Amino acid sequence: MRRIAMFTMGTRGDVQPYIYLSRGLIRKGYDVSLGSHPCWRSLIEGAGISFLPIGPDIDIEKEAAAIRGKNPNPVFSMIKCMNFIMKIIQKSSSEIYEACKGKDLIVVTHSQMGAVEAGVLGIPTVNVTLQTQMINEKLKEKTFKDKLIGGMIAKQVAKPYNKIRKKYGLKAVKTADEIMSDKLNLIPISKYVLERNPYWEEKNVITGYWYEDQEEYNPDDSLKAFLSSGEKPAILALGAMSFEDKADKQKLDMFVKAFKKTGCRAILQGFQKSIKDYELPDSMIAVGSIPHSWLFRQGRFVIHHCGFGTSSAAMIFGIPSIPVPHVLDQLGFALQLEKKDVATKHIDGNKLSEDAITTAIEEMKSRYDILKKNALEISEKIKEENGLEEAVRLISQC
Repeated sequence: MRRIAMFTMGTRGDVQPYIYLSRGLIRKGYDVSLGSHPCWRSLIEGAGISFLPIGPDIDIEKEAAAIRGKNPNPVFSMIKCMNFIMKIIQKSSSEIYEACKGKDLIVVTHSQMGAVEAGVLGIPTVNVTLQTQMINEKLKEKTFKDKLIGGMIAKQVAKPYNKIRKKYGLKAVKTADEIMSDKLNLIPISKYVLERNPYWEEKNVITGYWYEDQEEYNPDDSLKAFLSSGEKPAILALGAMSFEDKADKQKLDMFVKAFKKTGCRAILQGFQKSIKDYELPDSMIAVGSIPHSWLFRQGRFVIHHCGFGTSSAAMIFGIPSIPVPHVLDQLGFALQLEKKDVATKHIDGNKLSEDAITTAIEEMKSRYDILKKNALEISEKIKEENGLEEAVRLISQC
């Protein structure tokens, strides 16, 4: 039996794609282990995957919330979060190295975890890329300016991996490309959402999204009663962006008041600290973690932060979006949704207001029929791609 390991760090959105990939590989008979923060043990083991605890036992979503709270600027916030995660990855290299031993293949996730360690051990690798801006346009004829700017950026991207390489007595690389697989880089995005860049090497393959069509979920009686008591609700799903370092009732108030003003029933996820002593009207209900494959089918539209997982789920399950991006890569995914006309104009997550939310909901209402039609059409195309099966097939050929 072929033994595969992969490692990922960050919030749930950084873990979920690899849960889907792991399960797809397991169904094909592979022995798969998935390594991440100890806080994700129950999530990963609950999915039937062998778990490898990597790094300190911290609540990563709480830590990320604290960093965001201190850095309202979306660029600085993203850089601070990335630096925080990269320091954990560097300190965890010995654990990753030991976990790689005896494996036949390492799937190197979007954070490049395991790439250096697999190289030292001589284990083949396959890469995964979520942010396509990070893929080198190697087939493009570059100007002197392109080379200069690209070289500066590449040097900064490679810097944290060179610290890991130094640990093993390896010489520094100039670009992160040098530690990537020369065989295969999987891009789990739909070709109906992202056009393939003609300057990419052949090894960069758009597979289609990875997901499971109907994850098992049994709602409690209160949620069942809420759903049956009226029209389909709006869904507020800001992911890790609604995980609070401290109570922020002002932000929660904005959404509640906007829902009231526009006459929307709503399901609210997150805001656990703010909602603790908050009295919601009967037209709204607070819920915990619910699989998107179930939840999004119950809603009329979804307001979300445009993380990779939530943005893809909205298109997979055919529900229109009100995007509220908070950091730079989320803005990119928000613009993808706008370009496909399955979303309203996005709201800057750092300039939230009751008026901005209300305006977006009114736009959603006025354009709902066309946005919903477009969302359903792209959903059907995505499902025909069978992205997860394609990724497993490609890995099996390596």
